[in-house]
Amino acid sequence: MKIGLVDYGGGNLRSVHNAIHALGHEPVVISDPGELGGATHLILPGQGEFADVMARLAQRDLVEPLREWITAGRPYFGICVGYQILFSGSDEAPGVAGLGIVKGRCVRFTEMPGRKIPQMGWNGAKPSNPDSPFWKGLGAEPYFYFVHSYYPVPEDDSWAVSETDYDGEKFAATVEKGQVLACQFHPEKSQDAGLALIANFLER
Repeated sequence: MKIGLVDYGGGNLRSVHNAIHALGHEPVVISDPGELGGATHLILPGQGEFADVMARLAQRDLVEPLREWITAGRPYFGICVGYQILFSGSDEAPGVAGLGIVKGRCVRFTEMPGRKIPQMGWNGAKPSNPDSPFWKGLGAEPYFYFVHSYYPVPEDDSWAVSETDYDGEKFAATVEKGQVLACQFHPEKSQDAGLALIANFLER
Protein backbone atom coordinates (compact mmCIF):
# COMPACT_ATOMS: atom_id res chain seq x y z
CA MET A 1 0.00 0.00 0.00
CA LYS A 2 1.25 3.46 -0.93
CA ILE A 3 -0.88 6.26 0.53
CA GLY A 4 -0.50 9.62 -1.19
CA LEU A 5 -1.32 12.90 0.56
CA VAL A 6 -2.08 15.52 -2.08
CA ASP A 7 -0.19 18.72 -1.30
CA TYR A 8 -1.48 21.74 -3.20
CA GLY A 9 0.29 24.21 -0.92
CA GLY A 10 -2.52 24.89 1.51
CA GLY A 11 -3.91 21.69 3.03
CA ASN A 12 -3.79 20.47 6.61
CA LEU A 13 -1.20 17.82 5.82
CA ARG A 14 0.43 17.46 9.23
CA SER A 15 -2.70 16.42 11.14
CA VAL A 16 -3.74 13.96 8.43
CA HIS A 17 -0.21 12.57 8.23
CA ASN A 18 -0.21 12.05 11.99
CA ALA A 19 -3.58 10.28 11.87
CA ILE A 20 -2.39 7.89 9.16
CA HIS A 21 0.85 7.31 11.05
CA ALA A 22 -1.20 6.43 14.15
CA LEU A 23 -2.86 3.71 12.06
CA GLY A 24 0.53 2.20 11.30
CA HIS A 25 1.12 3.62 7.82
CA GLU A 26 3.63 6.13 6.45
CA PRO A 27 2.07 8.30 3.72
CA VAL A 28 3.99 10.08 0.99
CA VAL A 29 3.37 13.69 -0.02
CA ILE A 30 2.35 14.21 -3.65
CA SER A 31 2.72 17.70 -5.10
CA ASP A 32 2.97 17.00 -8.84
CA PRO A 33 1.55 14.41 -11.25
CA GLY A 34 4.85 12.59 -11.61
CA GLU A 35 4.65 11.50 -7.98
CA LEU A 36 1.36 9.63 -8.45
CA GLY A 37 3.12 6.56 -9.80
CA GLY A 38 2.79 3.59 -7.51
CA ALA A 39 0.20 5.22 -5.25
CA THR A 40 -2.67 2.97 -4.25
CA HIS A 41 -4.75 5.50 -2.27
CA LEU A 42 -5.08 9.28 -2.48
CA ILE A 43 -6.18 11.59 0.33
CA LEU A 44 -6.79 15.30 -0.31
CA PRO A 45 -7.05 17.21 3.00
CA GLY A 46 -8.56 20.47 1.77
CA GLN A 47 -8.55 23.67 3.77
CA GLY A 48 -9.50 27.19 2.76
CA GLU A 49 -11.58 28.58 -0.10
CA PHE A 50 -12.96 26.61 -3.04
CA ALA A 51 -11.45 28.89 -5.72
CA ASP A 52 -8.05 29.00 -4.04
CA VAL A 53 -7.84 25.21 -3.79
CA MET A 54 -8.78 24.74 -7.46
CA ALA A 55 -6.27 27.42 -8.51
CA ARG A 56 -3.47 25.84 -6.50
CA LEU A 57 -4.23 22.39 -7.93
CA ALA A 58 -4.17 23.89 -11.44
CA GLN A 59 -0.82 25.56 -10.76
CA ARG A 60 0.63 22.14 -9.93
CA ASP A 61 -1.04 20.46 -12.93
CA LEU A 62 -3.02 18.21 -10.63
CA VAL A 63 -6.60 18.91 -11.74
CA GLU A 64 -6.80 16.49 -14.67
CA PRO A 65 -4.71 13.76 -13.00
CA LEU A 66 -7.04 13.90 -9.99
CA ARG A 67 -10.11 13.73 -12.20
CA GLU A 68 -8.65 10.80 -14.13
CA TRP A 69 -7.69 9.01 -10.89
CA ILE A 70 -11.21 9.27 -9.49
CA THR A 71 -13.08 8.43 -12.69
CA ALA A 72 -10.86 5.37 -13.08
CA GLY A 73 -12.34 4.06 -9.83
CA ARG A 74 -9.19 4.34 -7.74
CA PRO A 75 -9.39 5.02 -3.97
CA TYR A 76 -9.83 8.73 -3.20
CA PHE A 77 -10.65 10.34 0.15
CA GLY A 78 -11.56 14.03 0.09
CA ILE A 79 -11.65 16.00 3.33
CA CYS A 80 -13.46 19.33 3.83
CA VAL A 81 -12.68 21.37 0.68
CA GLY A 82 -11.24 18.15 -0.74
CA TYR A 83 -14.87 16.99 -0.54
CA GLN A 84 -16.36 20.18 -1.96
CA ILE A 85 -14.18 20.25 -5.09
CA LEU A 86 -15.70 16.93 -6.20
CA PHE A 87 -18.79 18.94 -7.12
CA SER A 88 -19.56 21.07 -10.16
CA GLY A 89 -19.03 24.36 -8.38
CA SER A 90 -19.64 26.44 -5.29
CA ASP A 91 -21.54 29.59 -4.39
CA GLU A 92 -18.34 30.58 -2.59
CA ALA A 93 -16.65 30.95 -5.98
CA PRO A 94 -19.15 31.70 -8.79
CA GLY A 95 -17.75 30.78 -12.18
CA VAL A 96 -15.05 28.48 -10.82
CA ALA A 97 -15.49 24.87 -11.89
CA GLY A 98 -14.83 21.99 -9.53
CA LEU A 99 -13.80 18.50 -10.61
CA GLY A 100 -17.39 17.72 -11.60
CA ILE A 101 -17.30 14.16 -10.30
CA VAL A 102 -20.58 14.69 -8.44
CA LYS A 103 -23.36 16.80 -9.93
CA GLY A 104 -24.37 19.60 -7.58
CA ARG A 105 -23.10 22.75 -5.92
CA CYS A 106 -21.82 23.90 -2.56
CA VAL A 107 -24.06 26.38 -0.77
CA ARG A 108 -23.68 28.54 2.31
CA PHE A 109 -25.57 27.96 5.53
CA THR A 110 -28.68 30.11 5.66
CA GLU A 111 -28.35 33.17 7.86
CA MET A 112 -30.72 32.89 10.82
CA PRO A 113 -30.95 34.63 14.19
CA GLY A 114 -28.78 32.76 16.66
CA ARG A 115 -27.13 30.50 14.06
CA LYS A 116 -23.36 30.78 14.11
CA ILE A 117 -21.58 30.57 10.77
CA PRO A 118 -19.25 28.78 10.33
CA GLN A 119 -20.37 25.62 12.07
CA MET A 120 -17.46 24.89 14.35
CA GLY A 121 -17.41 21.90 16.66
CA TRP A 122 -18.70 18.37 17.09
CA ASN A 123 -21.80 17.06 15.37
CA GLY A 124 -23.32 13.71 14.48
CA ALA A 125 -23.47 12.10 11.04
CA LYS A 126 -26.26 9.59 10.37
CA PRO A 127 -25.41 7.21 7.51
CA SER A 128 -28.15 6.56 4.98
CA ASN A 129 -26.31 3.35 4.12
CA PRO A 130 -25.10 1.94 7.47
CA ASP A 131 -24.00 -1.27 5.71
CA SER A 132 -21.37 0.63 3.74
CA PRO A 133 -17.88 -0.79 4.39
CA PHE A 134 -16.69 2.78 4.95
CA TRP A 135 -18.92 2.97 8.05
CA LYS A 136 -17.94 -0.37 9.56
CA GLY A 137 -17.90 -0.21 13.35
CA LEU A 138 -19.00 3.44 13.52
CA GLY A 139 -22.51 2.92 14.85
CA ALA A 140 -25.76 4.72 14.07
CA GLU A 141 -24.53 8.30 14.52
CA PRO A 142 -20.81 8.84 15.07
CA TYR A 143 -19.66 12.33 16.01
CA PHE A 144 -17.05 14.23 14.02
CA TYR A 145 -15.41 17.65 14.14
CA PHE A 146 -16.69 20.26 11.65
CA VAL A 147 -15.39 23.69 10.62
CA HIS A 148 -17.22 25.10 7.58
CA SER A 149 -19.59 27.72 6.21
CA TYR A 150 -20.46 25.91 2.95
CA TYR A 151 -21.65 22.40 2.26
CA PRO A 152 -22.32 20.40 -0.95
CA VAL A 153 -25.78 19.54 -2.22
CA PRO A 154 -25.55 16.43 -4.45
CA GLU A 155 -28.10 16.11 -7.25
CA ASP A 156 -27.34 12.44 -7.85
CA ASP A 157 -29.19 10.29 -5.32
CA SER A 158 -27.14 7.26 -6.31
CA TRP A 159 -24.33 8.58 -4.13
CA ALA A 160 -24.71 7.15 -0.62
CA VAL A 161 -24.50 9.94 1.96
CA SER A 162 -24.59 10.53 5.65
CA GLU A 163 -26.63 13.42 6.95
CA THR A 164 -25.85 16.04 9.57
CA ASP A 165 -28.26 18.53 11.09
CA TYR A 166 -26.78 21.88 12.05
CA ASP A 167 -29.29 23.99 13.93
CA GLY A 168 -32.17 22.72 11.79
CA GLU A 169 -30.36 22.78 8.44
CA LYS A 170 -29.62 19.29 7.14
CA PHE A 171 -26.84 18.54 4.69
CA ALA A 172 -24.81 15.66 3.25
CA ALA A 173 -21.85 15.16 5.59
CA THR A 174 -20.38 12.53 3.25
CA VAL A 175 -20.69 11.11 -0.22
CA GLU A 176 -19.43 7.75 -1.34
CA LYS A 177 -19.48 5.55 -4.39
CA GLY A 178 -17.19 2.71 -5.32
CA GLN A 179 -13.73 3.65 -4.08
CA VAL A 180 -14.58 7.31 -3.48
CA LEU A 181 -15.22 8.64 0.01
CA ALA A 182 -15.45 12.32 0.90
CA CYS A 183 -16.55 14.15 4.02
CA GLN A 184 -17.24 17.71 5.12
CA PHE A 185 -15.88 17.13 8.62
CA HIS A 186 -12.26 16.58 9.65
CA PRO A 187 -11.69 12.90 10.49
CA GLU A 188 -8.08 13.67 11.46
CA LYS A 189 -9.44 15.85 14.28
CA SER A 190 -12.28 13.51 15.24
CA GLN A 191 -10.47 11.10 17.57
CA ASP A 192 -11.50 7.42 17.45
CA ALA A 193 -14.41 7.84 15.01
CA GLY A 194 -12.22 9.73 12.57
CA LEU A 195 -9.41 7.19 12.77
CA ALA A 196 -11.91 4.38 12.21
CA LEU A 197 -13.26 6.08 9.09
CA ILE A 198 -9.75 6.55 7.67
CA ALA A 199 -8.88 2.95 8.51
CA ASN A 200 -12.01 1.75 6.70
CA PHE A 201 -11.01 3.75 3.63
CA LEU A 202 -7.52 2.29 3.63
CA GLU A 203 -8.98 -1.21 3.62
CA ARG A 204 -10.63 -0.59 0.24
